[in-house]
Amino acid sequence: MKEKILRSALYMPGSNLRAMEKAKNLPCDAVVFDLEDAVAPDVKVLARQQVIAQVQAGGYGHRQLVVRANSIDTPWGEADLLSLAEAGIETVCLPKVESAEQLQRSRDLLARGRSPEDVSLWGMIETPQGVHKVEEIASSCPQLQALLMGTTDLAKELRVPVRADRLGLQYALSKCVNACRMAGIVALDSVFLDIKDSEAFRADCEHGLALGFDGKTLIHPSQVKAANEIYGLSAEQIDHSRQVIDAWQAAEAEGKGVAVLDNK
Repeated sequence: MKEKILRSALYMPGSNLRAMEKAKNLPCDAVVFDLEDAVAPDVKVLARQQVIAQVQAGGYGHRQLVVRANSIDTPWGEADLLSLAEAGIETVCLPKVESAEQLQRSRDLLARGRSPEDVSLWGMIETPQGVHKVEEIASSCPQLQALLMGTTDLAKELRVPVRADRLGLQYALSKCVNACRMAGIVALDSVFLDIKDSEAFRADCEHGLALGFDGKTLIHPSQVKAANEIYGLSAEQIDHSRQVIDAWQAAEAEGKGVAVLDNK
């Protein structure tokens, strides 16, 4: 299993030095420095340089540092992957993954740039083709640590309306969670775009948790606390888990095959 605690993965634009610095003091589990959607074409190269310098400078404590490259099929993708490999970036996020072959091409480029042997990959599922091939993608690469949903692009391509219950996306969401469970990797839910509606964001997190996601990708620091709370464990849950273990150990010591706790 490659799972670890990833309740909150916060995107930070690679072109915004102030935002990247601010992430050093935020309680998110991962920081995803973005070279893709959040960066305009004319500053892609500058953003890449800034992100590499930021990661190498450190200061982010326990947070997992991830860099989202541009797709390998864009004008910037190959240079991104080679540069990130040469810089020793330990976790690379690949957008719009649609096949195991595409994932392999990205791995080959990272290897050509002499990436660390223990480099981890995150793959984004954002298209109908990606959903269709998700089982193949999830199990095709030993370096793959997580799959992330990108439902903004996916909803557009599926032509489904934006709804609070995400009805038109539930097949894709559940299929991707199932693929992650089969492969033993982390499943991260998509971003929630309305940064002012905290109640709707919490409901979206609860929905993702109910579908089986391990955590959520975020676009604003204000979303971190709620994501950590909902995808984390409460004191009551931890206490109950300990009681279950104690009850089972007591039953096992008596040679019983069934333990009872709270009349269950």
